[in-house]
Amino acid sequence: MANAFDVIVIGAGPAGYVAAIRCAQLGLKTACVEKWLDDSGNPKLGGTCLNVGCIPTKALLDSSERFEAMKLHGAEHGIVAEGLSADIPTMIARKDKVVSELTGGIEQLFKANGIEWLQGTGRVLPEKTVEVTAVDGSTSQATAANIIIATGSTPINIPPAPLFEDIVVDNAGALAWDSVPKTLGVIGAGVIGLEFGSVWRRLGSEVTVIEAQTDFLSVADKAIAKAALRGFQKQGLDIRLGALVKGTERTKDGVVISYTDAKGEQQITVDRLIVAVGRRPHTHNIAADELELLLDERGFVHVDHNCQTNVPNVWAIGDVVRGPMLAHKGAEEGVAVAERIAGKHGHINYDAIPNVIYTHPEISWVGKTEEEVKAEGIDYKVGSFPYAASGRAKAINETEGTVKVLARADNNRIIGVHIYGAQSSEILAQAVIAIEMEGTLDDLASTIFAHPTLSEGFHEAVLAADGRAIHVANRKKR
Repeated sequence: MANAFDVIVIGAGPAGYVAAIRCAQLGLKTACVEKWLDDSGNPKLGGTCLNVGCIPTKALLDSSERFEAMKLHGAEHGIVAEGLSADIPTMIARKDKVVSELTGGIEQLFKANGIEWLQGTGRVLPEKTVEVTAVDGSTSQATAANIIIATGSTPINIPPAPLFEDIVVDNAGALAWDSVPKTLGVIGAGVIGLEFGSVWRRLGSEVTVIEAQTDFLSVADKAIAKAALRGFQKQGLDIRLGALVKGTERTKDGVVISYTDAKGEQQITVDRLIVAVGRRPHTHNIAADELELLLDERGFVHVDHNCQTNVPNVWAIGDVVRGPMLAHKGAEEGVAVAERIAGKHGHINYDAIPNVIYTHPEISWVGKTEEEVKAEGIDYKVGSFPYAASGRAKAINETEGTVKVLARADNNRIIGVHIYGAQSSEILAQAVIAIEMEGTLDDLASTIFAHPTLSEGFHEAVLAADGRAIHVANRKKR
């Protein structure tokens, strides 16, 4: 007889495990289905984000950033380090340790909250039933009053660049190299491509990034994207826009990449290649055909504004539904759905979702870009402040970047904040709070920011939008 639960969550990534924990906190008998196995065949919670995504990437970004900072700027601080070198296996081991500690922490949280971990692959069947297929192929069934689909996403593979051993890899493969390739190609200049390109460039690779779009970071504010492109090119990333990959060939010299751009047919040869062209929802065989679970043409589960699917009592959250594929977006959807199942109010403001690219400097934004504001015909104010005018930025040798603030002209409501600069992901949290609480330029102008901090740049950009910045010349006076 099938086990009976109040809620079964399929998937234990940030969306799924957070949903499961919140359901359990609300007194619901909860189970979570997860199939992830590490390289040694050990079952793990945390999904892509913790195992081969957000967390391990940030660990390597931090290690490589420290290495490059010492190499390029140590002497400026009076720090002399002779014979500086990067021990790649040690960096990888540290990354693995961070991942292990965090995935183990989720397992402890499951135990503390009484969540049953059903190890295997989940599939929704009729009559509120979930079929779980274990690694050995055996199946079992469990029922629940509510089912939450949180199966995440997988890398998109493209026919011109099939994966091959540790030579042509996706994001998971690029986390496991124990040596630095002399030359590295990256297909895709999005978040994943820029972050991985940055890691291996800092450690010594000559990195070429091939991007099909003609605009760099088209999802970001154009002025911020333009500044970031200049910065990355200055660092040594060879970013080729409007370049469409036509094929790859493995030879004794490495991987030959053939592509076309405005100049015609092109070729480059690299030692290794990372394919980072995006991700797609992992929804194949997630539900029995007779349920008629509605998916769109790209494989996303169709949901309403409450994350309910067309099947009664079946919900979907995270990367499998509309909106940006971000861990924190999925996690907050998980909390909201848990609250709704428990008869409470679940809140998600899709206009206040932070976005961050963890390069150096970081690129961070929330709300509308200036291009979107113009397209919507909104009368607006804009203010900016350069990192170069910040005392704290000068003190820590991080003067590259800018903070940009957009606000409605009629009521001064802040509707967009865009930052290119060091630690911008931390500064951005203040902007997210401001937008969530419908803050205005006046609210933030009258708020005291500690000195000296990088956050003062946000304050000054707010003041600049009203023509009263203190530490830069104003285009208008108030």
